Amino acid sequence: MYKAFKALILMTLITACFAVPVSAAGITEINGLIENAAAFNNQTVTVQGEAIGEALDRGEYAWVNINDGTNAIGIWLKSSDAETITYFGDYKHIGDTVRIIGIFSRDCSEHGGDVDVHCSSIEIIKKGHPVNEEVSFTKVSAAAILFCAALIVAYIYFRMAKKSKQQYNVH
Repeated sequence: MYKAFKALILMTLITACFAVPVSAAGITEINGLIENAAAFNNQTVTVQGEAIGEALDRGEYAWVNINDGTNAIGIWLKSSDAETITYFGDYKHIGDTVRIIGIFSRDCSEHGGDVDVHCSSIEIIKKGHPVNEEVSFTKVSAAAILFCAALIVAYIYFRMAKKSKQQYNVH
């Protein structure tokens, strides 16, 4: 039993020594950028995520927000690059998945101290698409039942209020 325990401890230590955190093709999670902003400040980073909201044009440049599931960040890029994005994520669309390579800034002096990435290259990884939202039969049924219940309660309430008013006026 003691030998098995020692072997288990030894295997755990060896595994821990050679375990290396990896990310896909050098892509940095946005939350990791924000949590370690000082370490990444003014460094070239690669981020990937869904384009969300809309492009905010500022003349020759534009702001685009991307969300990778861990967090979202503003990307400062050329307006012509922003125009390559077909869909932006919202309630009715899944946005294009974009890969951005650019300079991360934890306190960009050009943009009032905001956290951002100045894009040097953009690649559309996956095109977005509209989302057809379907309301399930269960939800429609529940809404109809609750509506009918509300009508019944309102009818009973007003009937009782009318009866109470009549009793008050008689005395």
